[in-house]
Amino acid sequence: MPVPSTVDHRTRSYSLAHAYWLARASDLSYKDEATIEELARQWGFDRVRHHRTRFTPPFPLEDTQAFTMASDQMIITAFRGTEPAQIRDWLSDAATPPWPGPAKTGYVHYGFAQALDSVFPSVRKAVEEFRSNGQSLWFTGHSLGGALAMLSGARLYLEDPRLLADGVVTFGQPRTCDHLLAAACNKGFKQRLYRFVNNNDIVPQLPPEPAFTHVDTVRYIDSGGKIHESTSFLGGLADRAKGLTADAFAPASDGVRDHFMRNYLAALEQNLS
Repeated sequence: MPVPSTVDHRTRSYSLAHAYWLARASDLSYKDEATIEELARQWGFDRVRHHRTRFTPPFPLEDTQAFTMASDQMIITAFRGTEPAQIRDWLSDAATPPWPGPAKTGYVHYGFAQALDSVFPSVRKAVEEFRSNGQSLWFTGHSLGGALAMLSGARLYLEDPRLLADGVVTFGQPRTCDHLLAAACNKGFKQRLYRFVNNNDIVPQLPPEPAFTHVDTVRYIDSGGKIHESTSFLGGLADRAKGLTADAFAPASDGVRDHFMRNYLAALEQNLS
């Protein structure tokens, strides 16, 4: 399967080709508003809404940023992430209190709850205004953006089941919630929720267990860039060890290097070509 040259707006289910374009949207969320609007138009989306809220929570994040783009057949909301070192610092804090999850289902990391609350009303309004033609609905994001994409999809669905997204696809997403919310997402988003993890990416290993966990469906990118639908515990350990030794001069950097969005994109392109 070649790398698709454009978004297939008729897509209503997960595919690796569509995951590639959602990765492109996640990467686009890091750009300025003019660039986002220009590329959205090139990709066939004629409506764009930006979401940005500045706030001062008790951890080193200054704002939440996302955008929603829509065509007559598809809507995508992409959330911006944050720098690996920055997110690692505050996700490593085991003392951070949990916060009630969407529709009071389970618990989430306090930082995620505050970041999502700051922008969710704007996201929901855009989705409701743009979804006038039964368009498919997708959420995506990288790093912190992946956590917010998952929580946005869960919140829409749990508050109003008619707003079930067609898919939530994330890249380098941290552990976002407790087992109760993860179970609700696994059930409600069966074959709709996928998270990509690149080898030794440090962020999906945080915050610490057992308070926080992941949803079930993972797409694991091994040290050679191949995407797997599953991996055994021992096989995963061996491959992660291989990744750590790939750079003999800076093995500890592998967990940060694997988190970069460009490396997720490169792996998707490799598996499609």
